[in-house]
Amino acid sequence: MQPGPDGYHSSIVHDLRPDSTYFYALCDGRNLPDPASRFQPQGVHGPSQIVDPQSFTWFDRAWTGRDLSSSVFYELHVGTYTEAGTFDAIIPLLDGLADLGITTIELMPIAQFPGTRNWGYDGAYPFAAQNSYGGPRGLQRLVDAAHARGLAVALDVVYNHLGPEGNYLGVYGPYFSARYKTPWGEALNFDGPDSDPVRRFFIDNAVYWLESFHIDALRLDAVHGIFDFSANHLLAEMQSQVRSLSERLGRQIHVIAESNLNDAKLLHPAEKGGYDLDAQWSDDFHHSVHTLLTREHTGYYADFGKLSDLADTLRNGWCYSGQYSAFRRRRHGNSPAGIARSRFVVCTQNHDQVGNRALGERLTTLVSTEALKLAAGITLLSPLTPLLFMGEEYAEISPFQYFVSHGDQDLVEAVRKGRLEEFSSFNWVDEVPDPQAESTFEASRLNHSSKEREPHRTMLRFYEHLIRFRNDHLLSQRGDWEIRECGDRTLLTLLDCGTQSFSFIFHFGDIPSTIAVTLPGESWQLRLDSSDAAWLGPGSCLHKHLRSDPASATTLQPWSFAVFQRAVED
Repeated sequence: MQPGPDGYHSSIVHDLRPDSTYFYALCDGRNLPDPASRFQPQGVHGPSQIVDPQSFTWFDRAWTGRDLSSSVFYELHVGTYTEAGTFDAIIPLLDGLADLGITTIELMPIAQFPGTRNWGYDGAYPFAAQNSYGGPRGLQRLVDAAHARGLAVALDVVYNHLGPEGNYLGVYGPYFSARYKTPWGEALNFDGPDSDPVRRFFIDNAVYWLESFHIDALRLDAVHGIFDFSANHLLAEMQSQVRSLSERLGRQIHVIAESNLNDAKLLHPAEKGGYDLDAQWSDDFHHSVHTLLTREHTGYYADFGKLSDLADTLRNGWCYSGQYSAFRRRRHGNSPAGIARSRFVVCTQNHDQVGNRALGERLTTLVSTEALKLAAGITLLSPLTPLLFMGEEYAEISPFQYFVSHGDQDLVEAVRKGRLEEFSSFNWVDEVPDPQAESTFEASRLNHSSKEREPHRTMLRFYEHLIRFRNDHLLSQRGDWEIRECGDRTLLTLLDCGTQSFSFIFHFGDIPSTIAVTLPGESWQLRLDSSDAAWLGPGSCLHKHLRSDPASATTLQPWSFAVFQRAVED
């Protein structure tokens, strides 16, 4: 191979078939895989295989993407979503997701990781779709099938570190930096000497998934672990490249960040010194709802628990915008004022918040069915963009636990020890399942057959009803929301749509609550009561009509919510 001016080496090799396998032969005698490998059919230590992604025949030529402001995301883990644990095995279930009202399936990371069991955040080959999931061809078939059903596909990508096993990237050049530390592995060199090719490597990776696999959105994992103090931040440069790609392809493409910084710079446009990303996850929503439902206050939940935390998040996109955080023991965040609320992606369950509990319990096993319906309501009937975690829609009871299948026993022991230490601030004393054990992985598989039994069948119908209501009335595309606190356990949100208006009353108390509600206009008609017997509730206490008289009162069942619509005048 011949050295080039940018630090890369290259050569031309003739007469190779598309499925040929190869190693790089290093001067020290080692034969190693290609760090930019497109496929690792024998795992992270095996040879790389040549793949031509352009040879796939696509049938989605009319596909132009989905608008972010009307999206409902559905996060899933390929390995546990079906019994087979492959891309192809998901395809028969796409019709059900489309019928549910999902617009975008979001795949947890699929870059090649060691073994066959992993969340995906230990990926060592950013360009290679996991071999045990079906490799690059399987991913292309899944995306094409999703688009045929009107579903967009988002992909979770990890640009803050690489997994420790099978990671040979540092052998090939100065890809890592000793100047910064991450909790998960060596920090990547995005701003030090010789960092230009490193930045190019990861920006090219983003473009690769979007262009060659027709991915519609990238979810950037933990961008607070991407360290770059150069004048042109990696995220801003990446977004600029993605915007150009979107214009060239004539297809909507979105970049969504996960960040724990509550920093509006991620979303602000370049003229305001921002990175102009399309959206970001808002953990404050999850923490606000979770503490109200479970009364947990350990770890980072110590910062939450008041109804006002949730109200502020609904108004602004997140709660902490510069005030003191007891958990962090410092002030946290800045103001997101002026940013559309549809640019904040929110949930009450996701892989982190479920899987990073000691036992991986879902909300299903922590709270009552009534509280589960309340969680669904506050998520889906809000101005923020909702995300569901696989199985949430039918109250899946299987846990989602942390699992790996590393080949390095020292690494296995380090992971076991790290998991125990991680839970110390939460006072979770239960025995932590062994991440390396296959039984931990198997326990985390979904049981789709439970959709046919109660209460799962009714819960699925309930989610379908809420998503249809959200989509029919374009809730996330409305800007004129009013948020009111009615005492310390009941929240009222008002949406004025001109010819029709809605009021949503959410009660987070464990006893019935009678509240006086002052609403604008004439009488309001009950559209939905989550406590109704039709939804397996204890029965509604509400009148069918709610008067705007200041002296009027209404009674809500514990852990319930109601939707009222203002009568349309002739």
